Amino acid sequence: MNFVVECKDKTSRARCGKIISPHGKVATPAFMPVATRAAVKAISNEELAASGVEMLISNAYHLYLRPGEEVIKKAGGLHKFMGWPRLIATDSGGFQVFSLAKLRKINSEGVEFRSHIDGSKHFFTPESVIDFQLALGSDIMMPLDECVHYPADKKYTADSLELTLNWARRSKKRFIEREGKTSLFGIVQGSTYLDLRKKCALELVDLDMDGYAIGGTGVGEESELIREVTDHTVSFLPEDKLRYLMGVGTIPDMLEAISSGVDMFDCVIPTRNGRNGQALTFGGEKQIRNANFKEDFVPIDAGCDCFTCRNYTKGYIRHLFNVNEMLGARLVSLHNISFYATLIRLAAEAIEKNAFLAFKKNVIEKYKNG
Repeated sequence: MNFVVECKDKTSRARCGKIISPHGKVATPAFMPVATRAAVKAISNEELAASGVEMLISNAYHLYLRPGEEVIKKAGGLHKFMGWPRLIATDSGGFQVFSLAKLRKINSEGVEFRSHIDGSKHFFTPESVIDFQLALGSDIMMPLDECVHYPADKKYTADSLELTLNWARRSKKRFIEREGKTSLFGIVQGSTYLDLRKKCALELVDLDMDGYAIGGTGVGEESELIREVTDHTVSFLPEDKLRYLMGVGTIPDMLEAISSGVDMFDCVIPTRNGRNGQALTFGGEKQIRNANFKEDFVPIDAGCDCFTCRNYTKGYIRHLFNVNEMLGARLVSLHNISFYATLIRLAAEAIEKNAFLAFKKNVIEKYKNG
């Protein structure tokens, strides 16, 4: 996989680029809908592609538990198993181990945990996580790391950071031994401690990873802290490598991160909020279940060209939610995915015109005040 920076905004550190891989090309900045268990909730692959989605992210922890490595290998890899021919990134599952698994025990070798599904015992090592993602055929894979909770004690964070760095070294070694043909990123941790973020970033850069993810953000801290940590961390990452802000996907946070030079994002917001009836628009958030939309027979967003807005009204979609028809959740989720794709495309156009700061300010003001 190759990454090329194609243009830079003169008013910020925002940039446009292109990811080139055997599974196609992806323009950056890029937003990856979350296909946790090899599917984006309630949305088909065809609908994703029609909405402008070029890349998805799945989760190794969940896929390891169900359906398991052997099933996916027999299917010919994750792309064929889920019927998605374009790029797929996979998270290591480290965050899920620490947030979902029962009775986890961590040591320098890896982490022992019990499945949140049936209580069965498992053990992840940096090497086994690389092996599993290679079996999946991921285009971009993440190493095993520890994501500390917020707020976190600095001593604990520093010790955790050393563990994450050691696991990154072992992951890179395994990736080379297995002659991995895809891309392995490093994950910068360090909670909200800027000196630890710098230390982690510089040591990962010394490992010459294929790209760099910023982990441990969006875990409870305020948006200002997310932006400060992101902007600080990006300043230590190479210009010619992809930069990925993990799990952050509110409109203001994404635009601020793009302004700092981040290239990739993922978040469950478009589909999770969509299933709860919250539609995202440039004029702000709309809770379609509210009574004021009962006789509102216009689209969610008159300026949107998505399938939902071309064919359905807010009044009808509200009715679907009120009678518990799953179509309502699908339609709002689909609109939200399309909105994110449009937002990213417009951000790229603003970067090309050296007008990203004005674009960011305008979008955030309308979104917050809508």
